[in-house]
Parts: sequence; C-alpha cells; structure tokens
Amino acid sequence: MLDSLILNKKSIESVYKTICEFHEKYLKSFGVKLPKLYGFKKKFTKDALVLVYLAYDYPNTRKVSKEELTKFVRSHYPNTNDVQQARHLGAQAGWWIVAGGRDNIVLRIERGSYQLYTLEQPYPGFKKGHRIADTDDWEKIKEKYNCRCATCGSQEGKPHFH
Repeated sequence: MLDSLILNKKSIESVYKTICEFHEKYLKSFGVKLPKLYGFKKKFTKDALVLVYLAYDYPNTRKVSKEELTKFVRSHYPNTNDVQQARHLGAQAGWWIVAGGRDNIVLRIERGSYQLYTLEQPYPGFKKGHRIADTDDWEKIKEKYNCRCATCGSQEGKPHFH
C-alpha cells in the first residue's frame, strides 16, 4: 500500500504534469475532462488528488481501496466523509478507471477498489458532452434528487450505503 505521505506538494504537481501531458496527447480530443489541480484558496481539488493518487508511478498503476483514497483525500480535506471521485472521474469525466464490481472488462479487482487502467484511451462508455456539462443548473438538479447519487442512492455528505 502506498503511504500518502510520499505524495507531497512537489510529487502531486509532478504526477499531475504527467497526467496533463497524456491528456493533451491522447484524451483531450475525446472530450475527457481534465480536473483543475488547484481550486479555491490554491487548495488541490479533490478530483485532481484522486486522479494523481491513481496515476502514481504510471504506467505501473496499482489497485487502491476506497478507504486508502479517502485517507489520502482527508490529508487535504479533513472533513471528507466518503470519496466518490474515482467512480465519477471514470464514467462521467472519461478517465479509464476500473471500479471493482463494475465493468471489469480489462482487470479483475474486488468491490470497493479502483485502478487507473490507462491514460491513453478514454473510459469505454464515455460520451463527449456527458450529462453534467449539458445541464443548466447542477445545484437545481441536486436539490431535485435530494443530493442522492443516481447510481447507488447514497446522499451527499452522509456515509455511503455500501
């Protein structure tokens, strides 16, 4: 298991730079969405942290548990309840992240684990302009569905059902 302390600011920026290079060369033309590295108050974004963690030592990626990802994100966002970014980065943003128990067409990993498969091809079911980008007001949609995940029914900010 990778110790999250290894990923200091400099190493996060270095892995993100590699991701950017692959995105530009292979994924941008498919509409794969590159998360911003920095957000509010120059903090790393959660999406970027998860992608960096999964891409560490690319192309020699490894299986990472949801608990391990959550622990890493909590090192930057202590109040994080449950990390959903890996699943969303795959199906919604286009990154080919294998999720245990779902779409295991290239790797066999158990439920509750993730692994970045490649930075050279988009997630197989990804469609350019997928859902979120096409909505007028994301906050209204979240309100309408009581901030629940359409896939599993878990509510934002509360413990995950599974």
